[in-house]
Amino acid sequence: MADDVLILIDQQKAMRHPKWGPRNNVSAESNIARLLAAWRNGGRPIIHVKHDSTSPGSPFAPGQEGNDFLPLTAPLPGETVIAKKVHSAFIGTDLAQRLEAMGRPKLVICGVLLANSVEATVRVGANLGFSIRLPGDACWSCDKRDLTGRLWPAEDVHQLTLALLDGEYAAVTTVGEILG
Repeated sequence: MADDVLILIDQQKAMRHPKWGPRNNVSAESNIARLLAAWRNGGRPIIHVKHDSTSPGSPFAPGQEGNDFLPLTAPLPGETVIAKKVHSAFIGTDLAQRLEAMGRPKLVICGVLLANSVEATVRVGANLGFSIRLPGDACWSCDKRDLTGRLWPAEDVHQLTLALLDGEYAAVTTVGEILG
């Protein structure tokens, strides 16, 4: 764990927007904060990824309050912040180059939404050859309708997404297992 890089995805006020609907894992933010505190206390590298939407009216658009970081997990001065415009933190950013310059460390990726930007970042990162741990309890999901109109509860979306990523793209784990 000493060389692992902690990557936090989309810890922004826009995630509180009502458009997301019901969610699971109300402990996600506090679990992310536990990871963040451990990394800070250990002097380990941290990368905050934020979404800077280019869509008109998006709560993630720069200048909107929703673009601001959530206070509990906001970056401190000196911590790396990368702005992305698409779902994966690796696309259109210098994240891969930064990690290459660090010697291709192992990654711990957490944040929101699990079945959106977190999943996209994990999949691309794994395809680029990075070793990734994904603490499922430091992510959350929201209800999602499929193409037939069926509404899938957030917890089902969450568990299925973790199952799809585990083993092939990441080692799904928990905050407790990571912190030991």
